[in-house]
Amino acid sequence: MISPDLSGAEFRTPTLSGANNNCVEVATNLPELVAVRDSKDPFGPALTFSHPAWNNFLTGIRNGEI
Repeated sequence: MISPDLSGAEFRTPTLSGANNNCVEVATNLPELVAVRDSKDPFGPALTFSHPAWNNFLTGIRNGEI
């Protein structure tokens, strides 16, 4: 499996996350994918999703389906 190039990823922490730093960071600026990583391990692995898959995930959360 080839790892995607995340060198241009601009990770951001959600504004609603608490001050305890127990959250995820999301990079949505990449043309082919969305990357998600643990804020406590910024050099660790990241999960990647296509933009449609990420949007479906967010919709499922908003609708209480996930």
